[in-house]
Amino acid sequence: MSGPLSKRSGTAWTALAHIITAVIGSGVLSLAWSMSRLGWIAGPLTMLAFASVTLTSAILLCNCFHSLDVNGEMQRNGSYLEAVESILACSYGTSYYMLIFGFIQLIASQIPDFRNIEWLSIIAAIMSFMYAGIGSGLGLAKVIENGEIKGSIGGVPTSTTAKKVWSISQALGDIAFAFPFSVIFLEVMDTLKPSPPEKVTMRKASAMAVCSTTFFYLCCGGFGYAAFGNSTPGNLLTGFGFYEPYWLVDFANACVVLHLVGGYQVFSQPLYASVEKVFAKKFPNSGFVHNNLKQLPVLRLNLMRLCLRSAYVGFTTGFAMLFPYFNQIVGVAGAINFWPIVVYFPVEMYLVQKNVGPRTAKSIAFRVYCFATFIVILFAFVGSIKGLIAARFG
Repeated sequence: MSGPLSKRSGTAWTALAHIITAVIGSGVLSLAWSMSRLGWIAGPLTMLAFASVTLTSAILLCNCFHSLDVNGEMQRNGSYLEAVESILACSYGTSYYMLIFGFIQLIASQIPDFRNIEWLSIIAAIMSFMYAGIGSGLGLAKVIENGEIKGSIGGVPTSTTAKKVWSISQALGDIAFAFPFSVIFLEVMDTLKPSPPEKVTMRKASAMAVCSTTFFYLCCGGFGYAAFGNSTPGNLLTGFGFYEPYWLVDFANACVVLHLVGGYQVFSQPLYASVEKVFAKKFPNSGFVHNNLKQLPVLRLNLMRLCLRSAYVGFTTGFAMLFPYFNQIVGVAGAINFWPIVVYFPVEMYLVQKNVGPRTAKSIAFRVYCFATFIVILFAFVGSIKGLIAARFG
């Protein structure tokens, strides 16, 4: 549940740091490749469109932080999961949302407590800006070195129309992966001071976050495409592997490693805790589950934790080695996550919170908005899956 008032000391700037930490990740490195598939007109317009959808989601979610509980009393929803449960489940019944809601629960269970990692978010945000800024700067330097701006209005040419369509769909999936922060929105909002109202502060932080990330995304994507044109790599930094200054490229890659290793640990801890809690409850008398290793007392490590965490890291590492296809994996992940988290649930919760009737102009407009974004994301998902299969088995 949401945290006590005494722990809520966040401001618009701390909220911005949390959002930047969650948003600017490895996905930024694929944006130049996405731009090369879409071209100089469709590429920037697509990024702006996804930025607009993300900001719309944030504005809608601001209205979901407070809701009435079963007793008619006002409550705070300190997480995305709490908001969906309290606002939608009581209105429509849990079975209606079970399929998508289960997916949301899986994702939301891995969200850390942002009240306890403020300093880590600030460091991670700095690292994010560093490698995004370095990637943009290197792209600009390469453009100056080339003496020309590469690329075209239509993007990378293909031998058939079908191949062009599939490459566009994969580009949409990659862009969808880069923008959203809706799943951590209410967790961040729950860290804010109650005065001024959380809604006001969070709208300000969201606008700053979307504007700053969109600016960096356009720079990374635009300068990368301008530098490499049709040969733009899937991971922008890999394209500078044979160009000076080597130390700057190495430094940017080091920032990526620090950001992702730290993020991996932070976002894995809640998952570990959930699984370990289940085992502890199911096997209350098991020494394998409860007895810490005497050889390492400081680490509070028992055999169950050692085996579980080693198996998890081994599985995820093995899966990554089995599918080392950066753009395709990013596209699939972005397509799966974007529509239900960023569009569907925020719209549904907003309509319930505002008591919008089903046949009103506002309701119809939101339904059209949901349907249109669903078609786009479905197109991106199918294309990304096809690209992944082709890369693995083709």
